[in-house]
Order: sequence, then structure tokens, then C-alpha cells
Amino acid sequence: MNLKTYNKFCGSLPHTTSVIQWGEATVWKIGGKVFVMGREEDGEMVCSFKVSEMSYDILKEQPGCQPAPYLASRGMKWIQRYSAETLSDDDLKAYIEASYQLVAAGLTKKLQRELGFLKDGK
Repeated sequence: MNLKTYNKFCGSLPHTTSVIQWGEATVWKIGGKVFVMGREEDGEMVCSFKVSEMSYDILKEQPGCQPAPYLASRGMKWIQRYSAETLSDDDLKAYIEASYQLVAAGLTKKLQRELGFLKDGK
């Protein structure tokens, strides 16, 4: 996956915004909260994204993946994919979308409602 494909995919998720932050990282957010950050290196995306505890335990040991620098050292369940050895582009997209869902679920109920994640007061 390259930067153009990464941005197109992340931008296709509803209510997302992006900024260039922390140097050269393209950071995607939902409701003002980061769900993925990435940069292109040699035509390949190096991405960090939020994962479930089970996915974290599995992915942290896989070739091409590692606990996300800075975030994981602070107890957050974030993985960095630095090569496609384990996660194909399709797998990476699935994890990015799952990260989007995890972060959206952590937004306030009011914001979830405003963004259409909650309907009928639920």
C-alpha cells in the first residue's frame, strides 16, 4: 500500500479527518481521536493502529509488526506494521477499519449520536 491508497481508504470511512502531524505522519481521526497514523517509506506504508487485546497479543510477535513505538510503551494496545511480511494490504485495511470502529466506540455517547453511530437514543 502506498500513501495515496492509504489516504483514499481512510478517507472513505465516514466522518474522518486527516492532518499531517508529528513530523511527516499522515494521521487520520474520527471525532477528533486518532485511529491510524502512517508514513510512506520506500513505497510502503508504515502504519500504527489501535487493536483489541487479543489482536495485540497475536500481532506483536509477527514478522513485520511490533508494538507501536511510544503508544504501546504507555500501555495502549497499538501495533505498528512496518512491512507486509505478515499483514497484506487487505489485512492492513481490515485492521485500520477495526481501529476506526474501536476508537468510534470510545467517543462520548453524544458525539457517537451526532456522527450517526448511535440511533434512537441507544
